[in-house]
Formats: sequence, structure tokens, C-alpha cells
Amino acid sequence: MTSTVTSIARFPDWCSLSERDRLEALAECRQRLADVGQRLNAVEQVYPPEVPRQGPLAGLPYVAKDMFATGRSEASWGCATPQASALPRAAVIDRLDQAGASLIGTAVMTELACEPSGFTRRGALNPWRFDRVPGGSSTGSAILVAAGCCFAALGSDTGGSVRMPAHCCGVTALKVGYGSIPLDGAMALAPSLDSFGMFARSTADLALLWPVVSGNLPATEESSRKAIVLQDAFDASDVEIAEVCRGAVTVLAGSGIRLEARSGFPEQADKHALTVLQAEPAREHRRRIDDPATDATLRKRLAKGLSISDRELGEALAAREMLLDQFLLSFLGDACIAVLPVMPIRTPHVDEVNPASSCFSPRALYALSRFTRFVNYLGLPALAVPVGFDRNGMPVGLQLIGRPGSEAWLLDIGARFQARSDWHGRVPSAIASEIAGKA
Repeated sequence: MTSTVTSIARFPDWCSLSERDRLEALAECRQRLADVGQRLNAVEQVYPPEVPRQGPLAGLPYVAKDMFATGRSEASWGCATPQASALPRAAVIDRLDQAGASLIGTAVMTELACEPSGFTRRGALNPWRFDRVPGGSSTGSAILVAAGCCFAALGSDTGGSVRMPAHCCGVTALKVGYGSIPLDGAMALAPSLDSFGMFARSTADLALLWPVVSGNLPATEESSRKAIVLQDAFDASDVEIAEVCRGAVTVLAGSGIRLEARSGFPEQADKHALTVLQAEPAREHRRRIDDPATDATLRKRLAKGLSISDRELGEALAAREMLLDQFLLSFLGDACIAVLPVMPIRTPHVDEVNPASSCFSPRALYALSRFTRFVNYLGLPALAVPVGFDRNGMPVGLQLIGRPGSEAWLLDIGARFQARSDWHGRVPSAIASEIAGKA
């Protein structure tokens, strides 16, 4: 599909910059975070500069979702007041700091990471179109990367909370396999599903970060260069979403990946994922149900989760190993990845997923995570890459799902894809003029 978007410029990758350019980029990001980032309502904290450190990521400006204990401010978890004064500093923050990266602030998130649309207390704005949702719950992290306020951002993904904002904001994101990266120092939502995630403009930049955040885990060598295109996911998507993603699949084939279309959406895994997504947050944040300071809609969701019995939750979790084996053996077979859209629908108008609006559509809210939540249930890594635009000028994302431990391989495939495409790093249309004026 031909895009209606004309991008005036592209933000550069960190890996493409010289040492001198990197110093200038760090200063520019600090200024843009305090200016553009604040006006997009995507910033929780702006940190003062620290003494630069040496290392493989020296000077790289990044932000953290405000659920990670940074050691520099108390995380709010999307609530009106700080929530995590007792948490130890997150290990992933230590790893990045030791590698020389510069933590320049924290990003807003949806309350208790429970809202997939991206609604936050501050009203975070999608930098492509302010009337469209930015996706959640790692809302601010995706916005700030998309708006050029940082080169990388940390997030979490329990049912799609990294991949959905990446789709809505047009950036690249990696959701790691369950347990691959420690989540110490971070708020828990659904402990059986919670996974670390990170955003960047390109896969190449994520590949720079991966050895650092993973503790230099060895790359998995994949003998297969075959991908399974999840046909029924494409068939269930809006026509224009499917068309844009099919065009991207053609580009993927040109990068040396053999494609095979196959049906077999893991409906049972998705069903169990929904059970866990309702039950575990209710148990984790039970005390919020009667707290008037908590959003009323969120309190209702948590209360509904308590209606799921421990037996039902246990049965959902007990089926996971069998369903994972089934997906890997019966569906993937000899392939290395599965390919499908990140979301089956266009990025919704804010009123479509706002329960307080007369235009609210429960179906649209449910559809946001339709293609992402089963991945968390199965514990698999996934990469989201921007692949074009819908007719409203909003970004569209493609999702690559890998085998356990294949994060490095996913990043390699993503880098090859982005070497043959130019969707990543584009300047969002809603802020293009002011970015150009400050260039």
C-alpha cells in the first residue's frame, strides 16, 4: 500500500554516528526530552547530567519505563504518587550504566501497566497523530524514541506492552523470552508472563544493547532460514494492515528468508493467556481494588480478576508446557520464526478505546493485544519492526516470533530486513515541523 505519509527527515541510528556526533546527539536528546517529550506528556522525570562513563555504549541516551527502580528517583508505576521506594536498583540499569549508557530520564506508563491503549494520567500523545492512541503500557518509552528524545528506552511486556506501542508509534522493539533478563527492581504485574523489553529506532541499535542487557549471552546459531507466515492472522486483520504486512513479508523474503504460509493460530494459548492476564494482576495488586486513588475502570478489572479461581489459574498455567511444545513442533516445525502483524487493526482513535467515551468499542480494546498475548503465555521472544503506514498515516508493525533463546537471531533477521527498507527512524508527522525548526 502506498503511504500517505511524507517524512521530512529520519532520525539517525546510534550505531551510524561518529564519536563527535554522539556527543552532540546526547545533548540534543537531553534538550528534546525536556521540551518535546514534556509537551507530548511522555516524561515522568528528567535527570540532570552525570559524569560521562566509558564503555561500549558510551554516551547513548536512554530512558526507563517508570516501573524500574533507577536509584535516582522513586518509580510511580503510572500512579499519582511514588510507589517503589523499597525496591533495589534494577540490574539492567546497572548493566547499562557500566557500559557507559546515559540514563536521561524516565517515561510515563499506564497505571499499574494495565492499559493496552496507552491512556495515562498525563494524557500521553502519539507523535504521529495526537488523536490516535500511543499504545500501552510502555507508552512513554515508545513515544520518546519515536520523537527523537532518546536513542533507546526500557519497557516491560506482559501481554504486548512493548510491541503494541512500537506498532502505534513506528519504532523497533524487542520483547525477550520469559526469564531471559532479570526483572528485579521492577513492578510485577503478572509474574508468569512479565518480560523485559526495549525500544530503539532500529534493530541495529537494539543489537548494540543486547549483549549488555543480556549479560553477554551467547548468540544462538540457527541452521534454518525458514519463516512460517501465520496465514489466519493475516486473514483476520484489517485489509490494509494485512496488505502492508504482506509487502513487508516480500522484503523479508528478499533478505534470504524462505517463506511458507500456514494456518494454526494458537487459540488455546491465547485463551489461557487471557485467564492469567486477569487473574495474576488481581492477586498482585489486590489492595488497589478498594483504593479510591486507583482509576475506577482499573479497579473493576482487578475485581473481575479475583473472580477467577486459583484452580482455573492453575489449570491455565499447567497447560503451558504442552502448548509450547505443540507450537514449536507442530506449527514452527523446521522454521526459525513465525511472522504475523503486531496488531490486526489500525491504531484506534482515542475515543474508540476510552471506556468513558460514547464511541467506546470493547472489540477494539480487545483486538489491540489479539496477536501478542499468546506469545507471553508461551514465553517466546518477539521482535516488532515498522513496515509502513495505514490510510490514516499511522505506522504499522510486523511481528517476528522466535524460538526460546533466539533473541540474537531475531535481531540479525531484523537488521537484514531494515537494511532493505526505510520505515524505521522516520520523523513523526505531528511533530515534524517543530523538529525541523530546531534542526
